[in-house]
Amino acid sequence: MTEAASKTSTKFAELEDRKIAYRRFGKGTPLVLNIRFRGTMDSWDPLFLDELAKNFEVVIYDYTGLGASTGNPSYDRASLVKDAKDLIGFLGFDKVVIGGWSLGGVVAQKFTATHPELVSHMVLIGTAPPGKPEVSGERLFMETAMHPNNGLEDQTILFFEPASEGSREAAKRSLERIESRNADRSPQIPEAVFMKLLSEAKDRSTIYPDPEGSEMAALAAGPNPVLVVSGDHDIACPIENWLPLTKKWKSLHLLTVPQAGHGPHHQEPEFCAETITSFVKNVR
Repeated sequence: MTEAASKTSTKFAELEDRKIAYRRFGKGTPLVLNIRFRGTMDSWDPLFLDELAKNFEVVIYDYTGLGASTGNPSYDRASLVKDAKDLIGFLGFDKVVIGGWSLGGVVAQKFTATHPELVSHMVLIGTAPPGKPEVSGERLFMETAMHPNNGLEDQTILFFEPASEGSREAAKRSLERIESRNADRSPQIPEAVFMKLLSEAKDRSTIYPDPEGSEMAALAAGPNPVLVVSGDHDIACPIENWLPLTKKWKSLHLLTVPQAGHGPHHQEPEFCAETITSFVKNVR
């Protein structure tokens, strides 16, 4: 048995100009997960992580200057890719399954487009493809995401489907699991910091700027199998933006979780983890 995600201690990658806080647990193929906007290592549902750790060596981490990591914070996509690249190099991995949730899914895609030789598979959760979306997210998402603190009500709106009783109950259970870690937690990102980082965005029309379309083309034609996991009512990154790509990307697998929102892996942690495991094991 490996140590549970909620009990695994935080370690630090001592890099030249900063320290990246990370946790590493499980056994098997390395799986590096990139977190969402305003997220830290303690934003992942530990049950989802524990299920993954049955078959993967899971690595979660805080971006530079955020959570428990040091350095100058930035949500610049190239800087976030550098965080992933530097951490993977520090840990000595030759090839990884790269994954991400929301903004972290953008990091995973840009990392794959930039360093395809380091990636075997890509797992994208509640995120958007490159370029400007054909279907925009709902205003309610950003209005709620900008609250200084996001309690259960906010998290239900942001990551689940409030219209579904089952989804609302899943939100309660997930938040209880997330809050079960009672020591060595990553510090929350202060409002002033995430607002500043948000104001620095050069293109606010998309979560994944790709003005030349080069990364869209690279990912569509690339050899890396892709699994997208999306709720059927994701108010941040609508699944409708992925549907046309199922006929354009050579290796795109699209999983829809019904009556679910922006955090389908927190609503159905065992199912999503088992699907990811099967995808990596069986798709080449």
